[in-house]
Amino acid sequence: MRTQVIKSILVHPFTAFITTRSKTTSAQYVASRARDPTFEKLMEKYKNLVKVIAIQDLILANPTDSNPSVSLDFLSRLSQKLHLNRGAASFLRKHPHIFHIFHNPTLSQSFCKLTDTALQVSRQEAEAINASLPVVVNRLVWLLSMSTSKSLPLRAIFKVWRELGLPDDFEDSVISRNPQLFRLDDAHEPNTHILKLVAEIPNNHFTSAVENWRVTECCKEDCSVDRTEMQYSFKHQYPPGMRLSKSFRSKVKEWQRLPYVGPYEELGEKKRSKAGLMGLEKRSVAIVHEFLSLTVEKMVEVEKISHFRKCFGIDLNIRDLFLDHPGIFYLSTKGKRHTVFLREAYERGRLIEPNPVYDVRRKLLDLVILGRCRSLASKLNSGEIGRVEDSGLQDENSD
Repeated sequence: MRTQVIKSILVHPFTAFITTRSKTTSAQYVASRARDPTFEKLMEKYKNLVKVIAIQDLILANPTDSNPSVSLDFLSRLSQKLHLNRGAASFLRKHPHIFHIFHNPTLSQSFCKLTDTALQVSRQEAEAINASLPVVVNRLVWLLSMSTSKSLPLRAIFKVWRELGLPDDFEDSVISRNPQLFRLDDAHEPNTHILKLVAEIPNNHFTSAVENWRVTECCKEDCSVDRTEMQYSFKHQYPPGMRLSKSFRSKVKEWQRLPYVGPYEELGEKKRSKAGLMGLEKRSVAIVHEFLSLTVEKMVEVEKISHFRKCFGIDLNIRDLFLDHPGIFYLSTKGKRHTVFLREAYERGRLIEPNPVYDVRRKLLDLVILGRCRSLASKLNSGEIGRVEDSGLQDENSD
């Protein structure tokens, strides 16, 4: 038992600090987490949105085509890869506000194209991304600055280009056009590249999202928290119904007071003491918290963020890190993928502080939620797309 406790401290120091999880498998740990109905409902809608985006990207793959389309046969061959369990045609027909199926008599084939409304949303997203290029450039600078080597594999950036709000041609429109900031170098492996930050930017130039939150909290007139306690604290909001024992609350409060090295600070020598390990884990929390804060929708698939683990100097299992801190992060397993949300960024299933790119993407999600419903067609055509989920519609498209 003593060996199991020591191993738990080394692998999951914060969890071991609260309770010993001996004889618990990873799958059991995921299954035993406290559910949050709001995030689960949101992910139920996102399941189909991910599939819609994949098909939309295939249709828009040829930028020279004024009326892009893709054959139904081609999509049918990709049904398994796209997780279209009942076939491509069935899925497309469930989203008539997004996809239009038509027959080409010349080729004797059926094709699929985007509806005018979906095309409009796609163009609005591209316009919103282009308008926010200065923000995107800064976002990439901040991401590189969290890396211990101030560099990241380009393939890792490609994994999260959409989450970061990068344009699909970001190698040219962002990297090549800012040589004073970025440089692409060949990696040791063939056909791989490393994106490096070449600008000398002092660490005190960066203020993390959690530091901004602390300042805001301390400036509130009704702030009841001791200013000294806020120095290393993170905002906590637990899932409704999650039982928090007195012992748990006490240990979380003690964890909040633990000092740590911030995401943009030099790490220095790693200490293997219990306090040192706790500090390293708290730094890991700070890094993934900041990573999520830099994304457009304050959410990302766990598999994608795992590609940055070594570059950020995180020695812990990323997924378990999210599970160990349910007051800061929420992990969903809907849609056969693990997705993590920054809990504090959301309220009632929407971002508290939305941005232009997020607002446009919500329009596409609203189209997904509509499914076959025709009653709101007039609102869609007049551009009044928004908050469709508040109308009580249920997502019938459980493909």
